[in-house]
Amino acid sequence: MNFDGSVITALLDNAVSKGAIHGIAAVVVNRHGILFHHAAGEASPHTLFRNASMTKAVATTAALQLVEQGLLSLDATVESILPAFGQLQVLDGFDGNQPRLRPPVSKATVRQLMTHTAGLGYFFLSEKLKRYHELTGEPHPLTGLKRSLSVPLVNDPGTAWEYGTNSDWLGLIVEKLSGQSLDSYVKQHVYGPLGMKDSTFAPNPEQRCRLLRVMQRQADGTLAPSKTDLSPTSEWDAAGHGSYGTVQDYGRFLQAWLDDGAGILQPSTVEMALRDHLGSITLPDPAKPTVPELSNEVPAMPMPQGWGLGFHLTLADLPGMRSRGSADWAGIFNSYYWFDRSRDIGGVLMTQMLPFFDMPVVETLIGFEAAVYQQVGAAVPAAGMPSGGAE
Repeated sequence: MNFDGSVITALLDNAVSKGAIHGIAAVVVNRHGILFHHAAGEASPHTLFRNASMTKAVATTAALQLVEQGLLSLDATVESILPAFGQLQVLDGFDGNQPRLRPPVSKATVRQLMTHTAGLGYFFLSEKLKRYHELTGEPHPLTGLKRSLSVPLVNDPGTAWEYGTNSDWLGLIVEKLSGQSLDSYVKQHVYGPLGMKDSTFAPNPEQRCRLLRVMQRQADGTLAPSKTDLSPTSEWDAAGHGSYGTVQDYGRFLQAWLDDGAGILQPSTVEMALRDHLGSITLPDPAKPTVPELSNEVPAMPMPQGWGLGFHLTLADLPGMRSRGSADWAGIFNSYYWFDRSRDIGGVLMTQMLPFFDMPVVETLIGFEAAVYQQVGAAVPAAGMPSGGAE
């Protein structure tokens, strides 16, 4: 495909020249490879990014490989593989300043880890969990302390969709069943086969020098260096947020999903993973984040949505943009991706800024996706941008 990226180049350059973004990079891929790449501002073609929650899809891919090999069942209970999970209680509330805990009424499964319905939460999205951390002094996952995974559940497994440390536990399952660290496993079975040479859970000194700094949006709209970052050392390979890589590397990962697994997964597994697995559970209306420095409120998407194994799914055609069945997600440092198998196209847009869902980045993202579909032909005639359709 002859892909003209001039509109996207101008879009990214303009976002930087206006001072809205300090560094930004994008790639566009199809099943055959990278069609377009551009970096602007402090980002260069060799810049490394904190993938943050974009790590989750890679860890899920690793777990799906174990399912294919017959080593793992989607409906196995988590505690049957990791007995420590069976010790987790449900945080029901508080009696004064005392957390009120009870045993869960159901047992979480591997599938529920992949769909964020296992009952686990995040402190910056759950008021209940944030208060628990404040009262107990227990560490949260961004500290790099593995003990952070042992905080209580916020729901009974299988009852609600709640974004949380599900993928971290899934990564521990991969380690247990493979006998390797997660970093070692994915280097051998995902990063290596796909040519993701700069992707790692432990950047070396040279890679750290290429890491884009994190900036924080101030109340007046300007940017200042952020006080928040991932811990430079982690006691575990955090499958929920702990990997680093280039935007081109992540494009190669999306390419594999567009290309029926590209040999790292079977086509039937790709199809299965990209079906909605939520059943009767619905995605929640947006909740106000509990830590405004980390995330803005993300508006509800006015369209049918679902959740596959590792990915958010858009279940309707978006005018002038992605098609029904497209998969996507994001990372907290304002990095975003989607891939659309029916149109054979995917895109990654990466910055390193807080809080999440920064409006100048989101506006750039919407413009980026619209420009991609102007090139490849949209699924349906363009009829204006859907509000909130950028996540």
